[in-house]
Amino acid sequence: MNFKKIIAAAFALQMIFMPTSFGCTGIIIKTENGISIPARTMEFGFDVRSKLLAIPRGTTIKFLSSIDGKDGYTMTTKYGFAGMNAVEKNIVVDGVNEAGLYLGCFYFAGFASYEKLTSENQSRAVSSEEFGNFILGSFASIDEVIKGLNDVTIVGSFIEDIQGEAPFHYAVTDKSGRSVVIEYTKDGLQIYENTVNAICNNPTYDWHLTNLRNYVNLAPNNAKGFSLNGKNYTPLGEGTGMLGLPGDYTSPSRFVRATAFVNTTLPSQNIEEGIFRAFHLLNAFDIPKGVVRQPTPDGVHTDYTVWTSAVDTKNSVYYYKTYKNQNVRKLVLKDILEKANGKMYVIESETPLTYDTVIKN
Repeated sequence: MNFKKIIAAAFALQMIFMPTSFGCTGIIIKTENGISIPARTMEFGFDVRSKLLAIPRGTTIKFLSSIDGKDGYTMTTKYGFAGMNAVEKNIVVDGVNEAGLYLGCFYFAGFASYEKLTSENQSRAVSSEEFGNFILGSFASIDEVIKGLNDVTIVGSFIEDIQGEAPFHYAVTDKSGRSVVIEYTKDGLQIYENTVNAICNNPTYDWHLTNLRNYVNLAPNNAKGFSLNGKNYTPLGEGTGMLGLPGDYTSPSRFVRATAFVNTTLPSQNIEEGIFRAFHLLNAFDIPKGVVRQPTPDGVHTDYTVWTSAVDTKNSVYYYKTYKNQNVRKLVLKDILEKANGKMYVIESETPLTYDTVIKN
């Protein structure tokens, strides 16, 4: 009996079914002058060792990079792109390309389901964690993305850091402002139009949209109160329009909050104001270490906000801040692609600081 494999399998199951489901929250700000700004938080239970990664136009990418001895789909990038990677891999899990197309990977544990890798589909195969490279390197619009999905088969591959496949669903937004959520489940490929400008984690996106009907009373205006048997009952203070808004860190609650906040925030006149508002809105979803916990064989698993990003899709500019450095920094894509000089480029000098890479307090 191989106890090492049993322990690994048990850990993988725990990662899938644990109540803390890596609570990423995404929103889209639409400015009055027609700019779309997708923004999100990245939460995880450990330092995902993200760095900024640039992949220029003309780069040859062979997929199935996590599977030894297997080469999958091969392509030459049509567009250069950059953004955050994860676990030191040459994959962008949140980024923007030269055409202003944005992609973000969001954890989807227990619901994501991919094709099995076979000799028949290997030449078309792209691993779930590599999906961002395929999309950002290939397409400029949502229409192109949807059509291009027919060219590949998405499969799972073993990632040592999570002891299993990367269970993602994907948010994609183009420069026009159109946004979709792409999911691979046991029912196959599902594509949903993101008309509420929000995305979170489990369960499926259509479930979240249905769940919004439980909160049709929410409004930005304060309630006036009521009269009963000749006596007036007035609100105790501000915020009564949002009375009943769920405040916990579960994915369904965060989705409701994100939808309520992003669709009631004051209008942004331009990009600068939109970026400013995006980070302010996402401050409401920031998870400090310790408030979301799950016991594990190695101690206590605690989700926290590793980094937060926002993207100017008009100019392909990537803004970000990290757990230990709350100053918002930016990456101008055209400038960093020039520095990359035609080669894949990890931006060491811009490496974000995370809780585990600085002195703990």
